[in-house]
This record gives sequence, C-alpha cells and structure tokens, in this order.
Amino acid sequence: MIFEVLQIITEEVNNFFDIELEEKPVSLDNIAFIESEDDEPSDSNNIVLSLLHTEEETTMKNILNHEIEGTKVIYKNNKVHLNLYIMFSANRNDYKESLKSVSKVVEFFQSKRIFTQSNTNFDRDLDGMDQIRNFKFTVDLFTPSFEEMNFIWGTLGGKQYPSIIYKISLLEVERDVTQSEGSLITEINGNLKRN
Repeated sequence: MIFEVLQIITEEVNNFFDIELEEKPVSLDNIAFIESEDDEPSDSNNIVLSLLHTEEETTMKNILNHEIEGTKVIYKNNKVHLNLYIMFSANRNDYKESLKSVSKVVEFFQSKRIFTQSNTNFDRDLDGMDQIRNFKFTVDLFTPSFEEMNFIWGTLGGKQYPSIIYKISLLEVERDVTQSEGSLITEINGNLKRN
C-alpha cells in the first residue's frame, strides 16, 4: 500500500499543476540518486517525490481485528497503521522555478489534506493500482529543525534542493488472512448464587 499511496499523491499533485503542461512535473523517485556518480548535474527538470521514513502508529496497535459474519466470528492479525514521511524536492534548472514549484505543492496540500477513494482520482489501469478499494489517509506539513534538515540532506547525499516535507498519517496495511474462527455467544446459561 505504500507504493499505491505515493502513486496516488504523485498523480493528484500532477493534476493540480497546469493542465497544459505536456510533461508531468512530479515524479516518484529517490532524490538521493538524482545526481550522477561523477557529480555532473542531471538534466532532469522536475519535482521529485521521495519516501524519507516510515513509522508505526503505536496508538492504534492494541485494537482487536475481527469480523462478524452471521453467527461466525473471524479473527485476524491486527492491522499495521503506518505514518510515512515524504519529501518533494524541486530539481529545476532555474532556482526561481524550483521555489515556485515548492509553493505550488504547498498550495495543493493546503486545499486537500484528506484523501479517500471517493474524493481522489487516479489511474486504476497502472500496474498494482487495480486492487485498491477503500482507503483514507491525511497529509500534514512536517517541519524539521535546521539540524534535522542537515541530517536528512547529509544522508541523501549532501546537495540540497528547495524542498518540503509532509507526514502521511494512518495508512492501513492488512492481508486478508484468517487466523481463527469462532461462534458468537448468543445466550448465557447458569445460576447466580448469593452467599
């Protein structure tokens, strides 16, 4: 589901940019590999969406996962709830255009924070996107300190581009595998004794 969410966001942000552009400005890629090995500047002129970090949302960890079908209870392993940290980096040939691109990304997420299957358009014909049914996640601006930004860009290879970081919250990951089944308790028999 991580790829699918990032693909949905890529498509949605691309649709927000000027429709007359022939080439989609946002690409899903690793910003650390944009520069070539011989430190020559790359010819790419786009905005790169990269996954920085994933973390488990521990507050949702103890919720039981079961379904009731008729008189049967189906028990499954708990869902994994993830938070993703993503970065949009403007790799434009012109610095001013890079700043405008980052601003345009901020405008998009200011106008749309919650993504569901009913308010989101994406290409279901792409490889891996045809299995998506129900989803809901939120996207919030994440502002690291100067020290954290220095560490992030140092990890990614050193060269810093104009960028913005967002946190995607409560992405659910679940395989449809039954752990056990049981029957519903429909009545209680017994006597209550008072001493």
